[in-house]
Amino acid sequence: MRRTSGVLLHLTSLPSRFGIGDMGPEALRFAEFLALAGQSRWQMLPITPTASSLGNSPYSSFSAFAGNTLCLSPEGLCDDGLLTPQELASFALPEGGRVDFGSVERSREAMLRMLFERRLAAGVLTGGPSAALEDEPGFAEFRGHNAAWLPDYGLFMALKRHFGGVAWPDWPEDIRLRRQEALQSYGVLLHREIVYQEFCQWLFFRQWGRLKWELSRLDVEVVGDVPIYVTHDSADVWANQHLFKLDQDGQPLFVAGVPPDYFSKTGQRWGNPVFDWEANRAEGFAWWLRRMRHNFGLFDLVRLDHFRGFAGYWEIAAEEKTAIKGEWVPALGLEMLTALNEAHGSLPLIAEDLGVITDDVVALKEHFGLPGMKILQFGFGPHTPTCPDAPHNHEQNCVVYTGTHDNNTTRGWFESGEAGPGARRVLARYMGRKVNADSVVREFIRMALSSPGKDAVLPAQDLLDLDASHRMNIPGTTEGNWGWRLPRDQLCPSGPGRARAEGLRGMCELFGRTPVPVESDETAE
Repeated sequence: MRRTSGVLLHLTSLPSRFGIGDMGPEALRFAEFLALAGQSRWQMLPITPTASSLGNSPYSSFSAFAGNTLCLSPEGLCDDGLLTPQELASFALPEGGRVDFGSVERSREAMLRMLFERRLAAGVLTGGPSAALEDEPGFAEFRGHNAAWLPDYGLFMALKRHFGGVAWPDWPEDIRLRRQEALQSYGVLLHREIVYQEFCQWLFFRQWGRLKWELSRLDVEVVGDVPIYVTHDSADVWANQHLFKLDQDGQPLFVAGVPPDYFSKTGQRWGNPVFDWEANRAEGFAWWLRRMRHNFGLFDLVRLDHFRGFAGYWEIAAEEKTAIKGEWVPALGLEMLTALNEAHGSLPLIAEDLGVITDDVVALKEHFGLPGMKILQFGFGPHTPTCPDAPHNHEQNCVVYTGTHDNNTTRGWFESGEAGPGARRVLARYMGRKVNADSVVREFIRMALSSPGKDAVLPAQDLLDLDASHRMNIPGTTEGNWGWRLPRDQLCPSGPGRARAEGLRGMCELFGRTPVPVESDETAE
């Protein structure tokens, strides 16, 4: 069985001169670091659009299909001749240690509007409301290839702008209910804005294709992330209202979340509408198949978030303010994944099987032979002998993490009250030596790489031994998340990054996680 290692780092966390990580030169430098370090995978969070109005979370988006244009590389647009060097410089933003999402949104919007108007003026993008678009090679093909979601997304975003950003259930009834005459009339009225939205998506996926090609050249696979639920105020729910449990006004009858757990004493009330699984079954799970096959085209492997929700999900009445009062409701994940397997021929998935895991969840995962997740930070305490997250209990078919985007950094976990004295004592007994804040990350990385689990993924923050101030997300909170950025030159193939890459590669070779076998050294002590 092939053993691999990879790094968890979201696109937005990369360094850049433009306020946020993007698909430009720093993405390529990081990919080259991964190759030098013997890493086989780059795992990232969802790449769908984010918005300040949705808390900037990559798990909350106006679309489950579109790309996040904040991650467009201005340097890449300059290379394509769409921006002049002078214009490129004008869009630079202070680098800082965190993303200022509001500033980035305003800057990217101004840049993309300028590019779009310029292309219109040049006659590159033409066509009346009922005419086909004629353009430079690639745009028409892109529109045709993505016809299953792009028209709805373009119209949805145009309508959002037209109605001042209000959520779709507050739109006029005719377009809220998608009456045919309303769709046609708004399509004519907002034609220019619809084309703009499609143009931006074309730019995004063109850059994504180039980045993906470079990663393939370096033999680095990309691991994507698909949330089980979609945002209520999204093109997906507006265009497929019958697939969700909504009232006649489009408001959720029930919302998703999880009961009280490690992360929150009152549970997590996510607020997403839950699926009407029977309605999805009636259509042969067509929307799910489109969504997953779209992601299989973007990534080599997909982490399916909240996998336990495909066996049974926590359903909360919409009027409840917390997740405490909810109930487990059976889902049709077995049927959906069977249909997907038959349609696609394989399931390149990682099952995010964290939280309250019951026998039916385990059975569903094992039925399709999907690897689950093991989190080392969860493995130490009075439960260690039988805990599935403790290394001695890892099965081969799993992905081992020191922590995830929802966890504290490992140093932060150890230094804060999260680990607690009990976990620290057990960890010291487990390692057979004293563990302190300066050594815990090194020990966790070694445990992850030496685990029987066939795949290991290390958060970038742990590679840099960073403290709690560098964590990506605190579940159950809505402020100050998702903005962390990687310090420049720390994970790149030159400078201080080179020594770090060589050290990581040596450890991965030792534990059989690179194609290069470790050389014997009889003189080694």
